[in-house]
Amino acid sequence: MTTELSGRRVALVGGAGFIGHNLALHLHGLGAEVHVVDSLQVNNLGAFTHGLDQNPNARLYIEFANQRLDLLRRAGIPLHIVDARDYQLLSRHLSEIQADVVVQLAAVAHANRANKDPYSTFDHSMRTLENALDSVRERKTHFIFFSSSMVYGNFGNAAAKETNICEPMGIYGALKLAGEHLVKAYQQVFGVPYTIIRPSALYGERCVSRRVGQAFIENALRGNAITVNGDGSDQLDFTYIGDLVQGVTLCITREAARNETFNLTYGSARSLNQMADLLRQRFPTVTVTHHPRDALMPERGTLDISKARTLLGYEPAFPLERGYLQYIDWYLGLAKEDPKLFGH
Repeated sequence: MTTELSGRRVALVGGAGFIGHNLALHLHGLGAEVHVVDSLQVNNLGAFTHGLDQNPNARLYIEFANQRLDLLRRAGIPLHIVDARDYQLLSRHLSEIQADVVVQLAAVAHANRANKDPYSTFDHSMRTLENALDSVRERKTHFIFFSSSMVYGNFGNAAAKETNICEPMGIYGALKLAGEHLVKAYQQVFGVPYTIIRPSALYGERCVSRRVGQAFIENALRGNAITVNGDGSDQLDFTYIGDLVQGVTLCITREAARNETFNLTYGSARSLNQMADLLRQRFPTVTVTHHPRDALMPERGTLDISKARTLLGYEPAFPLERGYLQYIDWYLGLAKEDPKLFGH
């Protein structure tokens, strides 16, 4: 795959985030010329240093954000500090980069947060998307848009397929689906080739979104109980960042990815109780408390990844037993190096 990416220029809008920096490092390692475009405000340094709210995890997440930037710097990956909501500034930088592929990652990356602050979610999702699309329409740059499994709404009993009718619940899923339609419209009107990616329940090193698996580990490290919303039977298609990055790389290099939508997950849902059981392998004394289930969170499950397997050769390698335990061990290593990060 190195030869396919050598000399390819890739711009990642929102590329200093959790997905973005991991993708940037991977693509760079395969020979691509990667540019990261990011304001460092959303789910990044700015979110934890502004002092307007007292986030109990601020010190830890500032450490993660700095680790990301340090890894990018050491790899020699250029960082363009640009607010993607600023059309003139974003278009100027993308014009100078002259990318072969633009990956749109800029967004509020959390459904609960989106419902609490719809304006900001729109501002950082739809406005940034429209700016990026308009900046590449003349060059007809391959545009990769990160959507979400939240566009499906309730999955029902069967695995969610890309052909399902989408009925999202809440602000986050609705904006993601609107984004998909906008991306397709730019292809119809201006001939901009696209690939739409629908991930689900991502986890991995240096994430700051505090999704469920991350919250479990951080609470356990601090000696606190872990909290499960509902009875723990809810199932999610937990996906390790390494599998997603492999899938996105295939979307960049495979012609068959053009003008297609793909589920990119592990492809097998697991329950919150199963995740808690894995946590107990490292923290045998951890206790579990239950809270009421969030009514705005759809009942999800497995995403069907057969299309990505067939068209792209996508083959995930990190079942929860492998990926989640690796993630826990990474945290344990951090706690050993700097116990103060976890209040010890």
